[in-house]
Amino acid sequence: MSLPQNIGFIGTGAITDAMVRGLLIEPAAAVQAVVSSRSTAISAKLAADFPAVRVSDDNQDIVDSCDAVVLAIRPQVAEEVVRPLRFRDGQTVISVIAATGRDALLDWIGADVRLTQAIPLPFVARRSGVTAVHPPDPRTAAIFNLMGNAVECETKQEYDLLAAASALMATYFGIMQQTTEWLETKGLQAEKGRAYLAPLFAGLSETAVLAGSHVDFQEMSREFATAGGLNEQVLRDFKDKGGAAALTQALDRVLGRITG
Repeated sequence: MSLPQNIGFIGTGAITDAMVRGLLIEPAAAVQAVVSSRSTAISAKLAADFPAVRVSDDNQDIVDSCDAVVLAIRPQVAEEVVRPLRFRDGQTVISVIAATGRDALLDWIGADVRLTQAIPLPFVARRSGVTAVHPPDPRTAAIFNLMGNAVECETKQEYDLLAAASALMATYFGIMQQTTEWLETKGLQAEKGRAYLAPLFAGLSETAVLAGSHVDFQEMSREFATAGGLNEQVLRDFKDKGGAAALTQALDRVLGRITG
């Protein structure tokens, strides 16, 4: 499936910035990206960095001139921004608006568009992101596969579960920060701790990615937890002292917010 050649972005925040950069770094994947001027600093920087970026003050112009339109606005103002716009039947529309249901979006759009919802993460700027997409759509998947990997969700439940899992990003860095602080209390400079931990965790993630879609995290955990070894000890403490239970509870609470 070929990518849309003109992709518009209504709302110009961090995710729009990441997506445009992922689309237009060489080799560029789109003929033109049209971005709204809502965030002057971001839109101006994108236009300065990429000749293929056009900045528009008119959201209707973005809808009219683009094959695909990405809705990247805050949920608090989404309805007032989207409802006045006139979309074309069959037009590709991708919503990255948080906490906004598909039925509401279709009601606001008021046309028979190809609507998908997606959760792009900042890594799409480097074409190394993984993006949950619902419902499956070949055009939308092609966009996010270019910027890393699209995971197409057959049901809203699948999509919500991946959205909940994406809430682990801050915790990932929090574990590294907590370990850095512990190392510092034991006499190791924080700079040296960070220089060691970042590549360590990156190497572990790369190992999992290289294993492909059939990666078995439990098996990998066993491989890294030598019987009677230090890794096994920490893993056991994590489970026995409430770490696993706290993680499960946190994910349940996040899922409740997403679905509630």
